[in-house]
Order: sequence, then C-alpha cells, then structure tokens
Amino acid sequence: MQNKSKNKRLISGQMLLFEFRNTIGNPYVHIFGVGMPVLMMIIITRAVAGEMPEGPMLSATMTSIFLGIGALIPMATIFMGYGVAHAQELEKGIPQRLELFGIQISVTLCNRILSEIIFMSIAFVIYFVAGYGFAEVESPSVSGALLYMVCILVLSIILFCLSHAIASLLKKFGATYCVTMILYFAQMILGGMMGISYDNMPSPMQVAAKLLPVTYINRDFYTVWKGEHYNFVPMVQSYLLMGAVTGILLFVTVRKERRELH
Repeated sequence: MQNKSKNKRLISGQMLLFEFRNTIGNPYVHIFGVGMPVLMMIIITRAVAGEMPEGPMLSATMTSIFLGIGALIPMATIFMGYGVAHAQELEKGIPQRLELFGIQISVTLCNRILSEIIFMSIAFVIYFVAGYGFAEVESPSVSGALLYMVCILVLSIILFCLSHAIASLLKKFGATYCVTMILYFAQMILGGMMGISYDNMPSPMQVAAKLLPVTYINRDFYTVWKGEHYNFVPMVQSYLLMGAVTGILLFVTVRKERRELH
C-alpha cells in the first residue's frame, strides 16, 4: 500500500510538471493572459491620468481600473488558454493515450488546474508589479486583498470547468477557439473593460452584464479593496448563476461521453 501511494504521488508530481510545461508552452496565455492585461492597464491608466487632475479621485479611478482589468488574467490564461489546449489534445487523442498508461482523467484534471493556477499566480505577480510601478494603485485593506484573491480564485475554477465543458462538447480546436474567443470578448464588453461603462450601456446589455461576475469586479471592487461596506448579494448571485450554467454543461458533457463509450 505504501509503495502504491508513493507511486501515485510520483505520478502526480510528474503530471504537474508535465501540465505546467504544457501551460507555459501555450502562446495564448502569454499574449492574452500576461501581455494584454499589463498593456491595457498601462494605456488606460495613462489616458485617465492625462485627463483627470491629481488627487484622491484619480488614484481611486486608477485602482478601480487596475482591479477590473486584472480579471482578464483568469479569463485568458484559464478560460481561453486551457480551452484551446484541451481541444487540441482531444483532437490528437492524448487523454485516451494517457488512460492507456494508467493515468486517470481525474489525476490529469487536478494537475492541470493546479498548473493553471500556478501560472495565473505568476501572471498576477507580474501584473501587480507593473501596476504599482506604472499606476497609482492604492494599497488594500487586509480583508479587501483576501476577498479579491477569493473572488478571482472562484472565478478561475468556474472558468476552468466551463472551458473544459466547451472543449469536450466541441472536440475541435477551431470551434473551441471561436466560441471561447467570442465569450472572452463578450465578457470584456459587458464587464465594462472595452470603453463602455455599465451606466452607458443600453438596458438589454445592462441586464446581461448583471449576470457576469466580471462586471462587479470591474465596477465595484474598489469599495471592497478599501475595506468599505459593500452589498455582496448581486455579485454572489452572478457567481452562482455562472456556476449553475457551467454545472449543467459539465453534466451534459459527462452524459455524452458515457453514451459514446457504450
């Protein structure tokens, strides 16, 4: 039993390294998950700094922009990056080959999400260094920093499951890339990251925006960041709704895969 446990841990360690190498070898995560958020944050905060006078309002606005654009990192590194990578693997039959070597899908998924979170954490370190270097980002309260981390982590897990379901249902790189890219930019637009704020959106867009967690991270999280009172109910509802949709897609995916096996 001890030898079996050690071998299992050894396989998990090797798989984590294998999955992390796959993650960093994906160009999409570097372009959209690291480069694009840093570039957008610098450009937008510089533009705002050129139009607003120095003062508390400027630093609050820049911090709000910084926190909102940070949500792009899990959307790109995990949602888009993992989705297209998994679709490519499905096309090549890699999951089936791993199973032939005794590596279960559950082990693969656990190591994959760990590798994605590790890479996302590195991306956030780079992003925060750039933010404090180029923008007047205000220091958070302890509760605000912890809540930001929790919200990003929960969003990342939901996005991972959603991208897994989409890739597993479509099983094609081109189709998965198209769908995840559309959803990626839809969340950016509705979340207020593409120059149209929530207040300036038409009513139908506002209704759709209220259903997305990124809207609240981009629009409201400065209040949480500073440790001020905030009504979390709408934000939690958006997380629950997104999680429910993701759960339904995963259920459909599992049922479909079981029918294909039989």
